[in-house]
Amino acid sequence: MAVLGAGAWGTALALQLSQRHRVSLWTRSAEHALHMQQSRCNPQFLDETPFPEGLQVVADLATALQEVDMVLSVVPTAGLRHIMRQVRALGCSAPLIWASKGLEAASSQLAHEIAAAELPAGQRYGVLSGPSFAAELARGLPTAVTLACPDAAFAREAGAWLHGANLRVYTSDDVVGVSVAGAVKNVMAIAAGISDGMQFGNNARAALITRGMAEMTRFGLALGGKKDTFMGLSGVGDLILTCTGQYSRNREVGLRLATGQHLPQILEQLGHVAEGVHTAREVVRRAEQLGVEMPISREVERVLFEQRAPRDAVETLLGREQKAERD
Repeated sequence: MAVLGAGAWGTALALQLSQRHRVSLWTRSAEHALHMQQSRCNPQFLDETPFPEGLQVVADLATALQEVDMVLSVVPTAGLRHIMRQVRALGCSAPLIWASKGLEAASSQLAHEIAAAELPAGQRYGVLSGPSFAAELARGLPTAVTLACPDAAFAREAGAWLHGANLRVYTSDDVVGVSVAGAVKNVMAIAAGISDGMQFGNNARAALITRGMAEMTRFGLALGGKKDTFMGLSGVGDLILTCTGQYSRNREVGLRLATGQHLPQILEQLGHVAEGVHTAREVVRRAEQLGVEMPISREVERVLFEQRAPRDAVETLLGREQKAERD
């Protein structure tokens, strides 16, 4: 098995899977690969959890893809199309699962739409998503996620590969719903971070999560997702974790925005990709095309890219006209 992307989540998954499989962890940086090979850990993005013997670190993609039964891509959404093109160019037809959570900049496409355009016809694929912090999985703490594939039989087969020890994998055929939930929850986490950073309290956070759930579901249904998906691990489960957990990068962005920090400074200091930042703009753009109302996402986009004061954004949301809760 090849795990592509040696960030925190890619490394945590590689650690988990190498307990039962031969795993190659690929990073595009030769320097990063050498450091991990020598130290047998990844302190740059995760912690000093030692790598098992079954985990090989490589910087050459062709080497990583040799004779693999499955490819797990954990690169950010911005690099997913390029990775798929490289995998195809190298003649690798092994099933490809991705763990990216976002919409592609400019195209506003979700990962399964990129896959439909870039992968060869017949190549099996799926999306892995759910409430999961890399640091906890790496420490062996219990984690449950959803694997969604168009082919239910393949979902069961791939799920059996990934499932084990402290990682429990549930399967689904709703690729659209799982993808939407994983992307939009990051935008909601930025909103929750802003609220927390401005000391608006638990009531406000609960309201944001609940109305964010409604917003996320509207968007997902408009794209063809199933309503039940948003009540599951990849929906409400991941939304709650990302909006409240101390490891959430997107919530951290919101917390720092609330203190008056500027976005470029926040992203530079963060050191990790916060998918919700660029996803916010693409979610709003696509929602407008679909005629879907997403007020929280719109205000987050304004704070991120239009220099809107966080307090003004919250006041705009609070000042919206009264309506029935189902709307």
